[in-house]
Amino acid sequence: MNAQALADHLPENPVDDEYQPLSTYFPDKEVNSIEVISENVNAWKMFFDGAVNAKGVRIGAILISPTGQHYLASSRLQFFYTNNTAEYEACIMGVNMAIDQDVKELVIKGDSELIIQQAHGEWETRDVKLILYRQHMEDLSKSFKYVEFRYIPRFNNELADALAILASMLPYPGNVHIDLLEIKI
Repeated sequence: MNAQALADHLPENPVDDEYQPLSTYFPDKEVNSIEVISENVNAWKMFFDGAVNAKGVRIGAILISPTGQHYLASSRLQFFYTNNTAEYEACIMGVNMAIDQDVKELVIKGDSELIIQQAHGEWETRDVKLILYRQHMEDLSKSFKYVEFRYIPRFNNELADALAILASMLPYPGNVHIDLLEIKI
């Protein structure tokens, strides 16, 4: 639900002694509560995503500074991965970018509920292939003064998703040097 739509709706429909439930149409019927999540303004944000398709396995990550500077990375993986291992690879690539930038506070956002829930310790890691990934993420997380993992819906992770998909569609030119793509917002 759009936060502005809700903010506009509430003042127009105050609750008083004559309150009766409204039959207002909200197109997103899955929303039954709203939670305000405070943002740490000093924290960097990192979005990640992986893409596995017939063209190969590619990953993308975006690191965003508190001032809004975007650092984008995309990579081609050299052998087959599952969707979950590709997501872990993308997350690890983004975390390594943050470590290279000497980031101390990081909010990691991704649309892989498995990775986020495992990072929170809510879900077990039973797949033998994922145990080492989870352990490596825990080790990397110790590099930060503050680190937080947040699940976001796929439609809020569009740029990381686009990077991963784009990388999976482009042919890799081998040892040819590729200049960095600079995007200004």
